[in-house]
Amino acid sequence: MTEHEPFNASRRNFLRGAAVGAVGTAVTGGVLIGGAHADADAAKSGQSTTVESYPFHGANQSGILTPGPADKQPFSCFVAFDSTATSRAELAELMKTLTARARFLTSGGIPENLGISQPPSDSDVLGPDVPADGLTITVGVGASLFDERYGLTALKPAKLKPMTIFPNDSPEAAWMHGDLSIQLCANHPDTIHHAIRDIAKHTRGSMQLRWKIEAYGAPPRPSGTPRNLLGFKDGTANPTGELASDLVWAGPGEPAWAKGGSYQVLRIIRMLVEFWDRVSINEQEGMFGRRRDSGAPLDGNAEFDTPNYQADPKGNVIPLDAHIRLANPRTPQTANQRLIRRSYDYDLGLDQNGDIQAGHVFVVYNQDLERQFETVQTRLIGEPLIDYVQPFGGGYFYALPGVADANDWYASGLLS
Repeated sequence: MTEHEPFNASRRNFLRGAAVGAVGTAVTGGVLIGGAHADADAAKSGQSTTVESYPFHGANQSGILTPGPADKQPFSCFVAFDSTATSRAELAELMKTLTARARFLTSGGIPENLGISQPPSDSDVLGPDVPADGLTITVGVGASLFDERYGLTALKPAKLKPMTIFPNDSPEAAWMHGDLSIQLCANHPDTIHHAIRDIAKHTRGSMQLRWKIEAYGAPPRPSGTPRNLLGFKDGTANPTGELASDLVWAGPGEPAWAKGGSYQVLRIIRMLVEFWDRVSINEQEGMFGRRRDSGAPLDGNAEFDTPNYQADPKGNVIPLDAHIRLANPRTPQTANQRLIRRSYDYDLGLDQNGDIQAGHVFVVYNQDLERQFETVQTRLIGEPLIDYVQPFGGGYFYALPGVADANDWYASGLLS
């Protein structure tokens, strides 16, 4: 096929001989490369960096259209849980507890003093006065929560189902699905650690950790949109403003309780970076359809130039199977298929063969799983990039409507 045909063959041998994902293969633990976002001067002086808070109450949850990770919240953690609640009433209590912890953690403050005879109410990882630190906590529910355990089957969101496995995916059961999902995003990694530890402590006995991955967002280099671990700008055409709102909040046909929610797709994708680094720049750019240095489409000069596919019907400039051309054909018929991306990168160290185990936590929010994400992903089946990326985990979740006020709680409309 091409000059890289022998290389692709060895890549397949590599996949046969090594676990693609992360189960039992990370020999250096969960070390994350987040130093690019550290404020060196502040660290030296002992002062904290920017501290912000985002609204907790509202019609929609924060963390969906909240700016980031290019602008804010460079650190994240994505966690899935199995519910161990034994009844619908106990599940409601779990949601109330989860709401109370999220409300406190995202607002900040002084933890409760339980007295010297009791274990402390807080780990003190962030000190005696917990900062908000730009933390958002976004809670979702998986299709499995709507089984027979809690009598919720008839109330399941219309499109919610177990995540579809596409050709070229390599699913690992230990990294798939879950009754509940929690997305945490913040300005610093210790804020993430503190929050997930606090939540786990207060919900023990009602939900059990299923899988967890920590991730980081890269700053723009040198400007514009951040780059992924393949070196290309990632999310250049992400919808914003009113267009984003039109594409993200679930629409007609959903149960009444679900108004204000959104379908969340989490796909944990390993990137075979060491193999990618041996591919010519010409071939790399052809696979993406963009220039690596500037992010410009191959028929343009700047990152945000709009590719003109009509002037290139045979793909002589931007190949017909280029990622940007398949993902967003830019036609009137495909305009309502666009996705709201909120993705991060991860690094799990080394696998059992000593290869770098890093990649992308692909996160999107959309109004309709089938019309948007699944339609786009179907177009990407067989694209040239599949030799260098390997999805192995994640799930579909329904991000719950927002918590209206101090008396409200997650999923109150579902469980009341």
